[in-house]
Amino acid sequence: MLKFLKGVVGGSGAGLKDLPYNIGDPYPSAWGSWSHFRGTSKDDGSPVSIFSLSGSNPQDGHLVAGRNGVKRLRTVRHPNILSFLHSTEVESFDGSSSKVTIYIVTEPVMPLSEKIKELGLEGTQRDEYYAWGLHQIAKAVSFLNNDCKLVHGNVCLSSVVVTQTLDWKLYAFDVLSEYDGANATATGPMLQYEWLVGSQYKPTELAKCDWATIRKSPPWAIDSWGLGCLIYEIFSGMKLGKTEELRNTASIPKSLLPDYQRLLSSMPSRRLNTSKLIENSEYFQNKLVDTIHFMEILSLKDSVEKDTFFRKLPNLAEQLPRPIVLKKLLPLLASALEFGSAAAPALTALLKMGSWLSAEEFSLKVLPTIVKLFASNDRAVRVALLQHIDQFGESLSAQVVDEQVYPHVATGFADTSAFLRELTLKSMLIVAPKLSQRTLSGSLLKYLSKLQVDEEPAIRTNTTILLGNIASYLNEGTRKRVLINAFTVRALRDTFSPARGAGVMALCATSSYYDMTEIATRILPNIVVLIIDPDSDVRSKAFQAVDQFLQIVKQYNEKGNAEDTSGAGSLGISSMPGNASLLGWAMSSLTLKGKASDQAPVATANSVTPATTTASTASSGLIETPSTAPVHRVSSSTDFADQPMPPSPTSTDGWGEIENGIHEEHDSDKDGWDDIEPLDEPKPSSALANIQAAQKRPVSQPVSQPKPQASTSLRPKSTVKAAKDEDDDLWGSIAAAPPKSASRPLNVKTAGAVDDDDPWAAIAAPPPTTKVKPLSAGRGRGNRAAAPKLGAQRINRTSSTGM
Repeated sequence: MLKFLKGVVGGSGAGLKDLPYNIGDPYPSAWGSWSHFRGTSKDDGSPVSIFSLSGSNPQDGHLVAGRNGVKRLRTVRHPNILSFLHSTEVESFDGSSSKVTIYIVTEPVMPLSEKIKELGLEGTQRDEYYAWGLHQIAKAVSFLNNDCKLVHGNVCLSSVVVTQTLDWKLYAFDVLSEYDGANATATGPMLQYEWLVGSQYKPTELAKCDWATIRKSPPWAIDSWGLGCLIYEIFSGMKLGKTEELRNTASIPKSLLPDYQRLLSSMPSRRLNTSKLIENSEYFQNKLVDTIHFMEILSLKDSVEKDTFFRKLPNLAEQLPRPIVLKKLLPLLASALEFGSAAAPALTALLKMGSWLSAEEFSLKVLPTIVKLFASNDRAVRVALLQHIDQFGESLSAQVVDEQVYPHVATGFADTSAFLRELTLKSMLIVAPKLSQRTLSGSLLKYLSKLQVDEEPAIRTNTTILLGNIASYLNEGTRKRVLINAFTVRALRDTFSPARGAGVMALCATSSYYDMTEIATRILPNIVVLIIDPDSDVRSKAFQAVDQFLQIVKQYNEKGNAEDTSGAGSLGISSMPGNASLLGWAMSSLTLKGKASDQAPVATANSVTPATTTASTASSGLIETPSTAPVHRVSSSTDFADQPMPPSPTSTDGWGEIENGIHEEHDSDKDGWDDIEPLDEPKPSSALANIQAAQKRPVSQPVSQPKPQASTSLRPKSTVKAAKDEDDDLWGSIAAAPPKSASRPLNVKTAGAVDDDDPWAAIAAPPPTTKVKPLSAGRGRGNRAAAPKLGAQRINRTSSTGM
């Protein structure tokens, strides 16, 4: 029966081998006769604390009190009381002698005295941390005395431990007993194990064992005295040697001194209740206590209070003790964000606190919360994540980004908010390098294809810039299919001038991916058109691009036929000076914060912004205003490249329809871009205008000319013409008469030519320009239509009436 009761009190487990924890190194101090060890779980290796108490006799008083402490610690639960995990009692034999040991396993903690030395806080930060710790112990004592009607009996420095989050917790419950003040007739000791308490920690009535006075005193009288002893030991930095030392108040803060004196009142009935100490003490009113207290009751606060608090928290965190911020506030904040009780501005504070951690700690404590936040439906949280992705994006692993982050981020591409679409687009500069080829080609490029024809001109411009920056992460087949179509067919023909400039710069930055055929037939013809662009900045970029691509072609030509043409693709702009600045410029413009002087997305300071645009948003690095000009989309064009394109891993990236619409017409003399709307031609000079006007005037030949065919016919010419030197056309209006020779004239007679015997051909009037209406209309030569017989018609109309 006795062994059964031991198992109930001591816990499960028949021996140390059955203890599911490993015992590690001991701490130098612990309460009473207990020993404190570090430990780990055998299951998952998580850290724990293990307390042990040994005795030679199972009925030893220390062991009996230890069993009382195990029972009390297991049943009393409070946030500021040490958390119980496991316990067991082991009896071992060494020859004729036996040894009994009680083991208690708790959450990982360390003695308060050791933690204070480790932190090494000073000045205001030390006082704030002490205030927070004393506040927690006062709440634990108040819970025992006022709510549970229990008396701890030995509150002191040795009975307080500190958790990994720097919380103070009360333990050492061996002396803990019920308060039986209502039993006035009782004469025995109320604290059965009061002999374990050191004499320096005993108040006068307990030192005299005046149980009658103790029972008449309030339940907090003994523990309030113990709390005063704890305050003295903390601020003096040494353990209490004797009771008289409590009168030395030189180290006690002035704001705490009145309460300290009331806690140590000589009359038990006048001692300060710990609950009143928590509510009214001026010492507990500081930034650290208020901040942690607000975080602990965050779910009870309204949205306005939360928003105000979290906006102030980043600056406030810099003023608080750094260890407490990282080990206490940071976990609280991460938990609040993860479970939805914190507002979106809390993410700024979380990332600022996380920046003070090492890379390894950041990955363990902050990244898991951030990854979970990407699944949030709160638009404000999504915006905050995208705005700060540059602060944590590099720490995310490629697998996490591809499987957990990108699927949620990609929903922003189709969001109705242009601001969120642009943030999502900019975030791809961080996310894209960590995506798999399948995700890049099968998902991301489809979204970018749609954004390149977005209604917002700034988004179209940023899409082109992004494509230029992520081109190196695409495989060769995808680059062949996407880049030229995206930059020439769409970007260079955009109505928004910065978007055209971005297309030119993107082509230059990705020039190493194009072969000579593509440069000569698809890139240069499209860039040359822009040298007469209405926007001066686009023109300057077009001139630079033409020079650079021509330089590539020249280098290829200088190589000669000796070198395999397959190596020509490597002769790109990347080997030329200035390419790094182009690519760097594109990247910097993508991450540019909205300054008034830097709103041109792909332009320098002298770029001209179209009059249809307005001011840009503050968060965008590019102009983010709607353009009234529609986006000019090209449905098809001629592909000059005769060689087949490499196979592509997918054809669903959004640019396939552009490529499929390009028909190879080898027999056609079209340039492949005839569906582009022509640009406004510049007015010719006055001299050239006169020459062109003279070309259009008819030239009359003398009537005596024997060969009228040499004269210029005023009738419409046929569309079929023989080859003729343009100089003859240019100066035809002032040319001399052709010489008389037997050779045939250069002009080829068309099917509609006049007869040679017609003498009026040279002076015949030109044909009418209006269509001849049919004769039935009543005009022209021919028989006229008979006049209608009105009378008969009337008779016919009325004959049906019976007249």
